[in-house]
Parts: sequence; C-alpha cells; structure tokens
Amino acid sequence: MKPVAALFLVGMLILWAELPTGSAWSCPPVRFTCAMHNPPIRCHSDRHCPLFKKCCQTFCGRKCISKPSSIPV
Repeated sequence: MKPVAALFLVGMLILWAELPTGSAWSCPPVRFTCAMHNPPIRCHSDRHCPLFKKCCQTFCGRKCISKPSSIPV
C-alpha cells in the first residue's frame, strides 16, 4: 500500500507544480525610467487596485494598469 500512496503523492506534486499562478497576464516591461528622485507610488500590490487591474512598475513610479492590448506597438 505504501508504494501506491507514494506514487499518488508524486502525481499530486507534479499536478500542483503545473497549476497557473496569479493572474493570466503580467506587467509589461519598463524600458525607460524617469529622473524623479522619489517617483509616485499609487499602489503597493494588486490588492490596492480595482478589479481586472494590476499594480505595475511604470516608467515613473507604480500604478494600477489595465491589461495591455495584444496588438504590438
């Protein structure tokens, strides 16, 4: 019975490792940064943002943003 339980545990760990984490999209990369000494921080985590928005680093501070469009600019 122990080999069956061990095999079950390994299978569950594999499935758990493959589960998606967090939201379906991530923050866009920041290519430029502003020269402000203390840029404004309008949020600290996604919990501080309205529904369907994420707290992301922008070119000048952090703020809540909507999902970027899928069309490359």
